[in-house]
Amino acid sequence: MRDFTEVHSGGRRKFIQTSGLALAGLALLPSCSPSSPGRRYGLQLYTLREQLSADLESTLKAVAKIGYKDLEIFGYADGKVFGVTPSELRKMVEDLGMKLVSGHYLTGNIDAPWQGTLSAGWEKAVDDANTMGLKYMVNAFLFPEERQSIDDYKRLTDLLNLSARVAKNAGIQFGYHNHDFEFLELEGQLPMYVIMDGTDDDLVVAELDLYWATRVGYNPMHFFKKYPKRTALWHVKDMADTDDKEFTEVGNGVIDFKAIFEKSMLSGMKHFFVEQDVCQRPPVESIAISYKNLMKWGI
Repeated sequence: MRDFTEVHSGGRRKFIQTSGLALAGLALLPSCSPSSPGRRYGLQLYTLREQLSADLESTLKAVAKIGYKDLEIFGYADGKVFGVTPSELRKMVEDLGMKLVSGHYLTGNIDAPWQGTLSAGWEKAVDDANTMGLKYMVNAFLFPEERQSIDDYKRLTDLLNLSARVAKNAGIQFGYHNHDFEFLELEGQLPMYVIMDGTDDDLVVAELDLYWATRVGYNPMHFFKKYPKRTALWHVKDMADTDDKEFTEVGNGVIDFKAIFEKSMLSGMKHFFVEQDVCQRPPVESIAISYKNLMKWGI
């Protein structure tokens, strides 16, 4: 079974090393309160993969202290997440005043010798998602071998629809999360459109990663207009104003999030999750900066 800290984004299998954070320093972080009562900011926990692996409880406490309320998990395998059972994780999170909202899962078609993918052990994964209280289960990433042709994407839609029906029967909404390659033309078509057009509107929603779409020159607001009310989830991550277009904290880059958030109703957005695949500073510090900048905008 893979370690849950392995990367599944950006087309790389190799684990991305990030700057570490001494766990003893987590308690020194300032608390950030939401700018208005009831506002819920989400976090994709992948940003903190090394910290979670080293000390799950202390890392979750740091996330809660910053002010995040909704969490998206990754790495479910063989009935566990981050080395604990679904019920144990839910209790840890809810005791800190947060909720588990969404989870990322792989197709299982390539290099996934564990149970808990769309192709293997999916029913158990759905049961465990219910135990965690998840509202969404999301296909997180396609390996290069899974996306060589448009026909590959068309076959994928069959698996997505099938997996989504199982999730829906359990009261969970299914989604698909993009990277950059879904917005790069392949055989004269955009793969993301093939996915959206080939899946049932009621069964499959989009989790639009605003960074990856923007990085290749695609305007997220065009997607909202083409598929209104179907983008229930967003990944909110920023892009540095450099030649490499590296990841940066929300508000420290060039993406116009205020304009994008103005279209949240058209999108149908229900939840958004801050994420930063690679951090140039300690990851907990990065997510605190993103949180504060969102607060400043009044989002």
